[in-house]
Amino acid sequence: MVIARRWICLVLLFVSCCSLPTATAADGTLQVANLRCEYLTDPLGIDVLHPRLSWQVQAIDADQRGLKQTTYQLLVATSPELLTPETADLWNSGKVCSPQTQLVEYEGEPLASDTVCYWKVRVTDREGKLSDWSEPARWSMGPQADEWSAKWIGAVAGESDGHSWDPWLRKHVTLTSPAERAELHVASVGYHELYVNGQKVDDSLLEPAVSNHRKRARYVTYDIASLLVEGDNVIGLWLGTSWAAYPLYQSDDKPSLPIVAAQGTVHCQDESTVAITTDASWKIHPSGNRLLGSWMFRNFGGEHQSPTLHIPEWNRVDYDDHDWSAATVYEPQLMVSAEMVERNRAVKTIQAIEIQQVADNEYRADMGVNFAGTLQLDLTGTPGSIIEILSSEYPAEALTHNLRSEVIVDAQGHATFRSRFNYHSGRWITLRGVTSAPQLEDIRGELVRTDFARSGQFRCSDPLLNQIYDTTNWTLENLALGGYLVDCPQRERMGYGGDGHATINTTLMNYNVGAFYTKWNQDWHDTQDDDGFLPHTAPTFWGGGGPGWSGFCVTLPWEVYQQYGDLRILEQSWPVIERWLAFLDAHSENDMLLEYHVDRNGTAPQWSFLADWLWPGSQGIEELDERLFFNSCYWIYNLQTAASIADQLGHEQAAAKYRARADEVRRAVHAKYYDADDHSYSRGMQAPMALALVVDLPPESERPLVWKRLEREIVEVREGHIHAGITGGAMLFKLLMENGRDDLIAMMTSKTDYPSWGHMLDEGATTIWECWEDPVGRRHSALHSSYLYVGAWPLRSLAGITPGEQAGFAEFTLRPAFVPQLDWVEASYDAPTGTIRSAWRRADGKRTLSIEVPANTMAEIYLPTTGEITEGKKPLNNIEDYLEVETADDSTTIYVESGKYEFSWAE
Repeated sequence: MVIARRWICLVLLFVSCCSLPTATAADGTLQVANLRCEYLTDPLGIDVLHPRLSWQVQAIDADQRGLKQTTYQLLVATSPELLTPETADLWNSGKVCSPQTQLVEYEGEPLASDTVCYWKVRVTDREGKLSDWSEPARWSMGPQADEWSAKWIGAVAGESDGHSWDPWLRKHVTLTSPAERAELHVASVGYHELYVNGQKVDDSLLEPAVSNHRKRARYVTYDIASLLVEGDNVIGLWLGTSWAAYPLYQSDDKPSLPIVAAQGTVHCQDESTVAITTDASWKIHPSGNRLLGSWMFRNFGGEHQSPTLHIPEWNRVDYDDHDWSAATVYEPQLMVSAEMVERNRAVKTIQAIEIQQVADNEYRADMGVNFAGTLQLDLTGTPGSIIEILSSEYPAEALTHNLRSEVIVDAQGHATFRSRFNYHSGRWITLRGVTSAPQLEDIRGELVRTDFARSGQFRCSDPLLNQIYDTTNWTLENLALGGYLVDCPQRERMGYGGDGHATINTTLMNYNVGAFYTKWNQDWHDTQDDDGFLPHTAPTFWGGGGPGWSGFCVTLPWEVYQQYGDLRILEQSWPVIERWLAFLDAHSENDMLLEYHVDRNGTAPQWSFLADWLWPGSQGIEELDERLFFNSCYWIYNLQTAASIADQLGHEQAAAKYRARADEVRRAVHAKYYDADDHSYSRGMQAPMALALVVDLPPESERPLVWKRLEREIVEVREGHIHAGITGGAMLFKLLMENGRDDLIAMMTSKTDYPSWGHMLDEGATTIWECWEDPVGRRHSALHSSYLYVGAWPLRSLAGITPGEQAGFAEFTLRPAFVPQLDWVEASYDAPTGTIRSAWRRADGKRTLSIEVPANTMAEIYLPTTGEITEGKKPLNNIEDYLEVETADDSTTIYVESGKYEFSWAE
């Protein structure tokens, strides 16, 4: 509430500043940077009619404190030359009295498809002094769903679609003068690559992002103007089977082959226009590339590549395609929308570190690290023979999870393999059929993922914790291919909601993922049935789970809102949330959930009502009574979160209804499951106990006793080890972080014996495992999302950087946890509003906290002392630099505006 009072004061400040005379830009204290549209930098082909614009204001003098934006002015125009207050032809916002820099909704002229929008912004500081205009940014508008006129085309469907050759498509386009502007929008079921006159258009890979192809296809927009020439041109498309063959995406209106629809307009310098549209006039021919495997659980396979079938000039103007066939036209009932998320790209090259011969003509390469991505191999073999390429996560096995590729050796005895429409996952690569030893430089890999930027950084005095943090983030990056987070990239590639719980706070604190989660949120909406049921994965349907998996449809938008202040994601999610909660209510009795078994074939799947999953030593599903307890508690969590969302949306009656329903369920579950003698639920196990406390299950009089029982479970029964799984572990860390019990987390993260993250690392893991035990014996994944919730703790607790009452980090909290295991911490977080820094150390009986608060924000700082505090080596009594200082029984709270500060006090 203190911060809220500060905001009331600042509103009065903004009103008064709006009446100040405006000084020239040269006098200003602020500069504007990092312009983004819908979270993206200069996005092409968006289909949001009222896009949101964001920027950061930065101090020109980094040592100056208390800097605020009091007004902004936005200009949007159809060309850079028109970006002046007098000529902006799309929008001139005028001077807006507001500190807002994030997600400002466009309110200009209606935006038509194929429009390029250039924009810039300037601001005034609290003295009314103007900044310079920002550098211009841009976005372009793609077609709306009802403007999509391109035909879906592909190869003729046959009996063995899943093993058909990935097709080439080409079309001649004639221009009467050079291209001035040209964007092509390409939607595909299955992956695609776009070529113009023999050149691949950009460096993106494995596009588009994965969608629910029962309902939606997303188009990717490419700028092709620079590759077009006056006269004859050829547009080429290479399609990859991939998700087109996924069994759960099959429907009668489309084949299990890749299909594509593309359209765009070329604007020429002579003011003529040329339309490019896929239809039956496009030519098609099989390539020398095809899928191995069925693109399903344990059989995502790889690729077969045949150089004898490859035609290097297939996408060039001078190639004679007279013997190619006409493309087949299909009419799938798919909604087409823009792909508004960062592209998949290779972000890191990985080189083999060791190659060993394991048998005649068989070699095994160690890549040094477990990773998911593409392979680039240059090999030798007997002409016409097949070289097998086997991927493995386990050191003693050639093949795991059935990931394998193959390449035919050419007539000269060479074999060049380049991953194109599938990807490797593992650390070791076995090559069979190779006639001479490859060199280290002949075997390369690339980590491929959605190319969102890194936002969080952390280091501390404990090498083990640094290694856990780095390995957690490396693991997470290997799970982010395709615009959603998979559980594992080799065996399932499913977007589990339970695993979403385990990863979301780590992802939000370490990466800029507003667009990423907005896309994944839409995937959850696309999978919901009319009765409100949601599968346990999105957009992929397959896989087991329970309310803690499907209920991610409530958690995801709420966490994104708190991190980015995005009200629109709450608005878009609200109907889905209401239907989901109605579904749970319909499957309850006496204010507790019933076990429900639902799938689309009317059968009762074994894995449909899971609670926590993969806790230490777990062999499968818990007893029904324990699952009923856990899932009923999770229902309360969904109700509580939905009530908070309703508050933000102004739905007062819904908020009251969901809180009242949560109270009813809370009373019933506590009455049935509470062991009053032991002050516990579910035998005192960490995960259900934590969830019970998160949802306020114990009455107030019992809550301290339940806390003590949980503490005893961690410290004494489990000797400081974690004993929780995926969803339960996420809830355990949520509880401990939000209640300042970092001492308990510090115990867990310092362990090196089983079960612990340190144990995995001591066993040689380079990525976090699926289970606490060695995955080899259990045939589990060695690269998995299960326990990645640990990656949020260093930033949110040890550095203390957390969102405040006002969502989106316009104000935030800095409450570092000074755990005794550490001597120092250094961290930063590139928040939507600017870079926050937090660093502390203890030495010579003193503690020092150095922080940096970005311009236009304020921070609430908690120090664990009521003794003498200095700031900048001066006593903390100069109130001019602080909004307020408060003391409590054991702490001091300081409210500050932007700037750099250094606080010191005696331990």
